[in-house]
Amino acid sequence: MSKKLTFQEIILTLQEFWSKQGANLMQAYDNEVGTGTMSPYTFLRANGPEPWHATYVQPSRRPADGRYGENPNRLFLCLETL
Repeated sequence: MSKKLTFQEIILTLQEFWSKQGANLMQAYDNEVGTGTMSPYTFLRANGPEPWHATYVQPSRRPADGRYGENPNRLFLCLETL
C-alpha cells in the first residue's frame, strides 16, 4: 500500500514539479480575494505581452459566505492551487 501524502507534501510535490517546468514559485497573496484568479500574480501579469508562468497556493477568504447559517462546518477559507 502506498504512503498517503500530507497536505504539505502535496503542495511541495506540485511546487517541485512546476519549478522544473520553469514556473516561478510565488507566495500567496493573503487578502480577501474570493478566487485565486484575482491575485496580482495572475491578474496584473496577464495583461503584459510576455509569457508568465507562476505557481502558488492561494487562500481564498470569503467572509461574506461564512457569516450566515448555524452549521459549524461552514467555513469561509479554502485553498486553491494555481
